[in-house]
Amino acid sequence: MSDVLDEDLYKRTKALLEPGDIELNGAIVHTGLTSDQDIEMHQATLDVGDIIATHAGLAGDTYVYSGNDNPKFSSNQHQGLTIEEDEFVWECQQLLRKGTFHIVIYYEAAHNHEAILDDIRDLGFEVTGVLG
Repeated sequence: MSDVLDEDLYKRTKALLEPGDIELNGAIVHTGLTSDQDIEMHQATLDVGDIIATHAGLAGDTYVYSGNDNPKFSSNQHQGLTIEEDEFVWECQQLLRKGTFHIVIYYEAAHNHEAILDDIRDLGFEVTGVLG
């Protein structure tokens, strides 16, 4: 864990990956974006979700569900779902910590974790990978 930028956030993310119906991996995307950069934060979330969808073989076949009609969702929680079947592709929370946004996102472990992290870095963000 030498590349962990926020130990507490790493531990909380790791807890989200506890065994469930599917095996998950995750990433903490340290955007450096501040609270007045909400449009850029929205775009960063879409870009990271697109990377995961591409690695899942679903480029262009997903949409973002924000749970506006679901009381089980918190604000700044989003899911990438398939257009045809509403199947899970990724889920994230946008967290504001110490003045900057971090995207905590998780996805099926079957996808190439290291390649996903590399592609997120190519967007210009620091990222911490979290294995489930």
